[in-house]
Amino acid sequence: PDGTPLWFSRATPGRTHDLTAARAHGIVQACQTRPTLVLADRAYQGAGATVRTPYHHHHHHEQPEHYQQFNRYHARLRAPGERAFAQLKSWRPLRRARCPTRRISTAVQAIHTLLTCDNSG
Repeated sequence: PDGTPLWFSRATPGRTHDLTAARAHGIVQACQTRPTLVLADRAYQGAGATVRTPYHHHHHHEQPEHYQQFNRYHARLRAPGERAFAQLKSWRPLRRARCPTRRISTAVQAIHTLLTCDNSG
């Protein structure tokens, strides 16, 4: 809830769709087996009943006000998680990583461990 990253999956190639990666890592299945509401971006539409995504905006059609209001609340609640992603992208070793995904995963886990140790003491 506060935007602190709790866990990172292993890295996947950049061409992998978000929902495909979430399914491969068991995230979608874990969300469906727990009574927890999950807020996600539009890339996760179709992930299941417990995963809430913003209403899709159809081109050339104005969304009803209650859809727009829902999307605003949704974005506000997701903001801490988005800050966590921004923090991840700011990590210098990951900015221009040009190496196999296995090495990126190792770097992410190491950085996460260092941040966790730093914040716990």
